[in-house]
Parts: sequence; structure tokens; C-alpha cells
Amino acid sequence: MTKPLLILIAGPYKSGTNGDEALMHRNLRRLQEAAWPIFAAGHVPMIGEWVALPVLDSAGGFGPNDPLAEQVMYPTAQRLLQHCDAVLRLPGESAGADQDVAIARGRGIPVYTSLEQIPGAQAAGV
Repeated sequence: MTKPLLILIAGPYKSGTNGDEALMHRNLRRLQEAAWPIFAAGHVPMIGEWVALPVLDSAGGFGPNDPLAEQVMYPTAQRLLQHCDAVLRLPGESAGADQDVAIARGRGIPVYTSLEQIPGAQAAGV
């Protein structure tokens, strides 16, 4: 490996929560659990919500249930995918994560479905 990969972690965030912010927070924590193993393997983890939520806030939105969220959440992931080298797709139903995977595959970006598939993961003990 010559340089660290920027890896988008994709999985359920809002899906299946019926807009319950506590459940969305739980989903975000689940996404974030994959960040350390990716970092330990020598890469840079990225989660779209890490970018989208502050952007939404600065635009005057009041969280992921705000109507403005539609203009920010998915477009942020689409823009990030122009910079990402790979995607880690975590389990669970998610239209947004499925869209991320489709974009990645269309661009020839690797899509991993487990941490163990990420280059350097075995050497890092992941």
C-alpha cells in the first residue's frame, strides 16, 4: 500500500428509525464503530454524516428530520464519493448506503462488506 485510502463507511443512519433521533444517534454510533479498525489498518475513515450534519446546521437546518436535510444528506455522500478510494458497506437496510454502493461500483471504487476485506486489516489485527 503506497498511501492511505479514504474509506466511506456506509450503512443505516435514518433508515428504520421513523425519524427518532435517539435511534439515528444509535445508528451513527454503529457506523463510527468501524472508524477505529479502518484507521488502525492505516486508512482514513469517513462517514457522510460527519460532514452533512454540520453543513445542515450551518444552513439553518434543525437536524436530519428538517426538510432541508434532503438537499444536504445524500448530496454530501455523492460529493464525498468523488474523493473516496473505497466504501465499507455495513449490514442493514439503507437506501442511502445502497446508493453509495451503486455510485462506487459505477466509478470502479472497491466496495468492502467486512472490515477484514480492507487492505492492511489483517496486519493491524482487525
